[in-house]
Amino acid sequence: MKENITETRFDNGLTILTDRMPGVRSATLGFFFRVGSRHEPVELNGISHFIEHTVFKGTAKRSALDIAIEQDRLGGNLDAFTTHEETGFAIKVIDDQLPQAFDLIADMLTAPRFDAADLESEQRVIIEEMKMVEDSPEEFLGEIFSEAYFPGHPLGMSIAGTPESVRRFDPERTREYHNAAFTPSNLVIAAAGNLEHGQLVDMARRAFASSPATVSAQVTTSPKIAAPILLRHNANLEQVHLILATPLVSARDDRRYAADLLANVIGGGTSSRLWQKIREERGLAYSVGASAVMYQDCGMFSIFAGTSPGQVGEVVDLAVAEMRDVVNRSITAGELDLAKQQTVSSILLGLEDSAARAATLAQSEMLHGRQIAVDEAIAKINAVTSDEINALIASSFTTDQVAFAALGDIEGLSLDRKRFAI
Repeated sequence: MKENITETRFDNGLTILTDRMPGVRSATLGFFFRVGSRHEPVELNGISHFIEHTVFKGTAKRSALDIAIEQDRLGGNLDAFTTHEETGFAIKVIDDQLPQAFDLIADMLTAPRFDAADLESEQRVIIEEMKMVEDSPEEFLGEIFSEAYFPGHPLGMSIAGTPESVRRFDPERTREYHNAAFTPSNLVIAAAGNLEHGQLVDMARRAFASSPATVSAQVTTSPKIAAPILLRHNANLEQVHLILATPLVSARDDRRYAADLLANVIGGGTSSRLWQKIREERGLAYSVGASAVMYQDCGMFSIFAGTSPGQVGEVVDLAVAEMRDVVNRSITAGELDLAKQQTVSSILLGLEDSAARAATLAQSEMLHGRQIAVDEAIAKINAVTSDEINALIASSFTTDQVAFAALGDIEGLSLDRKRFAI
C-alpha cells in the first residue's frame, strides 16, 4: 500500500512527520509532547494537564479571547488532551489555513503568559472538572481502580491531579515545569492531509530551530501491579459499575497485536462473547465489553460492565467463566478470523481521516521510534496464530489474582477472591 510519509529531524530533537493526502482539502496538524502525568513528581501531580489548559489563557501577543476567536475563524476544533504518557494539541483545518493554524499553536506553546490571575481562574475550572468526573461513575471507577491497581505509582494517579496539588501551580512552578518538559526535544509535530512537507519544516524551523537540545530529567519506573478487590458503596447510583482486570503486554511488545485480537474476541464488538452472553442472551447489561490497555512498559486486560445491584454476582460469574473458557479451550479459528477482519477494516477505514493518520504518525514515533507502515501492521495482524493467542492467554489469565472493582449500591455485597480464580 503506497504511503506518502516524510520525516525530518532537527538537531535539537524535534521530529516532524507528514502524511500527504492529495485527494482531500483538509489537513490535521498536531503537536505531541512526550510528557504526561506519569513523568511528574508527586508534588506536581496534574501539572501537565494544567499546562495543557493554561496555554489557552494567552500569550505575549494573543489574549485568551484572541485565541478563541482565531480557532473559531479557522473553522476547526482545537483539541487538547493529556494522558499518562503524552500531551497533545491538534486542529483540523482547510489546507490553505495550515500556516495560520501552525502559528497559533506554536505561539501558545512557546510563549504562554501564565498570568497569576489566569492560573487561579483555571485552577477553579479544573477542580470543577474533577467534580464532574466524580459525578460520572464509569470515569470515577476507572480512577479509583487505577490508584489501587498501580499502588504508589504515577500510573495510578489522576491525570488532572488533586485539588490540593492544582492549587499549588503558581506562575513560577508552572513556567519552570513548562520550560523543562515542553521542549522541542520532547516534541513530535505530525500532520496529515493536503500539505507539503517542506512548508511544515520551514514553519517549524522558524518557531523551534533556535531552541537548544535538552536532556529530559524525567525518570519513569515500571509499576508493581496489584490485584485489589475494591468495593465502593454509593446508594445514589441506579447501576453498579464494575471492572475485572489482569496484567497484559505493553504497547512496545510484539504480542500487542495478539492482545488486541484477544480483547476483540472477548468483548470488542456486538458479536463478542461478553456482548452476546451478558447483553443479548440474558439482558443483564446495556454496556459491557473488554479492552486491551497498553502503556510503554506494561498493560492491562480489562472487562467492564454496568448492571443492576442484584445482578452483579451473575455478571461477574459470566465474565470470569469466559476467561476460564479461553484458558481451557482457547478461542476458535472463526473467532480469530473475525477479529482480524474487524481490526483490519478499522485500520483501513481510518486511512480516510486525516486526524487519525496524524495521530498514528505521532504514536508510532513516540512508541517505536519509526513509522510502521499500514501493510506491515496488517501483515502482523494476519500473521497472529492460535498458538500465540494461547500463549498470551496462559500468561495473562492463568491466575488467582484477578483484580476487581465495583462502584454503586453494593452494601452487603461480598465476593470471595476464589470466585475470580481462573
